[in-house]
Amino acid sequence: MKKMKKKLTLAGLTAAGLLLLSGCVQTHIVDGVRVPTEAATHGITYNLLVRPMSAFVDLFAHNLSMGYGWAIILVTLIIRFLILPLGLNQAYKSTYMQEKMAYLTPVFAPLQERVKNAQTPEERMAAQQALMAAQKDNGINMFASLGCLPMLIQWPFFIALYNAAAYTTGISSATFYGINLGHSSIVLTIISGALYFIQTWISTLSMTPEQKKTGMAMLIMSPAMIVIFSFMSPAGVALYWAVGGLVMVIQQIIISFIMKPRMRRKIDEEFTKNPPKINNEGLKDVTPSSVQENFKAITSERNDKEKQTKTGGRNAGKQNRK
Repeated sequence: MKKMKKKLTLAGLTAAGLLLLSGCVQTHIVDGVRVPTEAATHGITYNLLVRPMSAFVDLFAHNLSMGYGWAIILVTLIIRFLILPLGLNQAYKSTYMQEKMAYLTPVFAPLQERVKNAQTPEERMAAQQALMAAQKDNGINMFASLGCLPMLIQWPFFIALYNAAAYTTGISSATFYGINLGHSSIVLTIISGALYFIQTWISTLSMTPEQKKTGMAMLIMSPAMIVIFSFMSPAGVALYWAVGGLVMVIQQIIISFIMKPRMRRKIDEEFTKNPPKINNEGLKDVTPSSVQENFKAITSERNDKEKQTKTGGRNAGKQNRK
């Protein structure tokens, strides 16, 4: 039941994001083409975000004679790479906290088990307080890693790009390597879905088994939603999704193969110098010694490959603490 709720939540968040992009400008069908309504063209969203972005697309399409296909690609790449540092910063914070939480799973496991097996409300409350205290003492705060500001800064660019790709005058009658940008394209739809599938697949490579339960759901949900919305949209929008997916793949490679190994080494060093703190007051089944032994046994196995490349002095120091 919990797994199903997680999957539904992830699907809901993905759909909400896509609907937000597509619903910021009211549209209607004119001569078989979806265009903004008269009221929408005088609205704040269209004039502050979409119109300037459309002019940016026109700059490449007409003034530089590149055509609308390449114009959409270049504008999307420019904007995506400009805001890439914000995306990486947000991803770093959330990924770091997830890695730290995964590293401390052996520490929290006995406390979580105590919460699960509590027989009375008093026992449950005491166990929950002990778990929350242990998380706080070890620097776990998932809400602090959400990073709302970077996301809020990025969304106006996404809204402008999406609607510019969909409703810039001239795109509906333009072609890109034989693809009519004003109609849906199965080729661009498949490419968009494949790129987002690759991005989520790369994200699961360095996950723990527990993280993969959620990651595998995203592996299906995210590309599926992109495919559905790309197929329902003009090819200009699918081209925007495809280019965005390519940037997402690059970002995920940086996170998975550069950021995460550094994070894990940093976390390992942090807890080598300052062993995990446990607040287990009132929980007779959980003692500091048993929890510490559980932590050392599992994390030493998990980091065995990394520790083999480090100096023997550090390993010796760890053995002395056992």
